[in-house]
Amino acid sequence: MKKTLLSITLSSLLASTAFVSTQASAIADVEGLSANVGVVSQYFFRGVAQTGTASASAGLDYENSGFYVGTWAADVQDGLEIDLYGGYGGEFEGGLGYSVGFTTYQYTGDFDTSYNEINLGLSYGIFSLSYNIGEWEVEGGSDQDYDFLSATVEHEGFYATYGTWGDDFDGDYVELGYGTEVAGFDVGVAVIANSKELDAETGKGDENLVFSIGKSF
Repeated sequence: MKKTLLSITLSSLLASTAFVSTQASAIADVEGLSANVGVVSQYFFRGVAQTGTASASAGLDYENSGFYVGTWAADVQDGLEIDLYGGYGGEFEGGLGYSVGFTTYQYTGDFDTSYNEINLGLSYGIFSLSYNIGEWEVEGGSDQDYDFLSATVEHEGFYATYGTWGDDFDGDYVELGYGTEVAGFDVGVAVIANSKELDAETGKGDENLVFSIGKSF
């Protein structure tokens, strides 16, 4: 198993957290507004490695009466990934949760081109299901359509996710992890095993151990 160690110290995260917290009081004064910062030892998204080293991120979200909008940015080594999203979520009588939204993924460098997708979700108790329909804008070529389906079960901080890509994309992965709060910080660890289609480095599929630490305001 390839193990990527966290390459940024806790003190560095505390420094960045202190910078964000200078505006935390203003955020707290606005009902429904929240912010977050974090670091992962390696950034994976839906089973695909986005970086080979640690990645820092920050986000801002606003929620009101089920409607939500937000933005999230992460270091992808060659510039930033910047996500913009919005939607609506609620719960039926009996505890069945639902959500519908839209996300656009944009990049400041040459890491990738943009992605735009519709996001649908269902949840009940410890189970959740996500289905996403998107389009990858290929520079100088024909855009590609894709969909992504994932199922997650979570209990007392432990979780397991299976995700699979479809249409013009292919591949699947399994993620097993645990998250908890320590001294006001959200910490987690996960094992991610992806198929050969999602492993650009070896083309054979791989297993990765990923650590994370973050803070919400």
